Amino acid sequence: MAKIVVALGGNALGKSPKEQMELVRNTAKSLIGLVKAGHKVVISHGNGPQVGAINLGMNFAAEHDKTAAFPFPECGAMSQGYIGYHLQQSLQNELARQQIDKPVISVITQVAVDATDKAFDNPTKPIGDFYSQEDARRIEQEKNYIFKEDAGRGYRQVVPSPRPVEIIELSSINTLIENNNLVIASGGGGVPVIKTDQGLRGVPAVIDKDKSSALLADNLDADQLIILTAVDEVYINYGKTNQQVLKKLNSTDADIYIKEGQFAPGSMLPKIEACLNFVKKSNMRCALITSLNRLDDALAGNLGTLITQK
Repeated sequence: MAKIVVALGGNALGKSPKEQMELVRNTAKSLIGLVKAGHKVVISHGNGPQVGAINLGMNFAAEHDKTAAFPFPECGAMSQGYIGYHLQQSLQNELARQQIDKPVISVITQVAVDATDKAFDNPTKPIGDFYSQEDARRIEQEKNYIFKEDAGRGYRQVVPSPRPVEIIELSSINTLIENNNLVIASGGGGVPVIKTDQGLRGVPAVIDKDKSSALLADNLDADQLIILTAVDEVYINYGKTNQQVLKKLNSTDADIYIKEGQFAPGSMLPKIEACLNFVKKSNMRCALITSLNRLDDALAGNLGTLITQK
């Protein structure tokens, strides 16, 4: 029996509530497979497209005097509830179908960041949909947003992405896990907060969900971190004629590939870095990167990229 943190990519969850629900229904079957095998499973998820859509909708309503403006941390909390609801329901339904008695719960999770983190001076985290360069420049002028090109796929709004320092609800999450709950936590990397003399305060940013998931896995002393994304495996020379799949990757080779710039900063790089942060703490740990809809194949060893310390 192992303790496993599974991180679902926000981009891999679809572009609409209907598409997301269909995708998480299929994923639930694989996740319950891990539960059925006796593992303790904790699920985290991204929220880039979802929090971007929520933020855009709330801003549009506020601009048309339909509602008050909503700060970005509140939009992040909304996305945790929205995605958590879909995951909870899908997992509950699959558990019932397989006649497994196990409670499922989502924890609205705050994650502390450093108020002096240099990330606040250089927004890099993509959120929301992809835009053409022309549309991105127009929206920048209209709304004072910042857009950057994202891995050759178009332009996306970017916000600060500070490093996660502390998971505020860690003790509660651990208690729930130890009492046989299937826990969904640290959604979207967690709602970013800073510690002040007056207490916790939310800040407008998005914490990278992979780094936050790695921190959660480390703090829970998990055995494995699984990152589910939109591709089956990790590649070097991605998209080129000499593209090469990496079935296994150790920390030494990974560090070399990072220095070579093999992994795109807006997509695969944070996933590799998160896995390395996790596995470098112990040679008994491993991480797996694969696609959301091919988890069963990856767990059987047929695809995916396995990352280890040595």
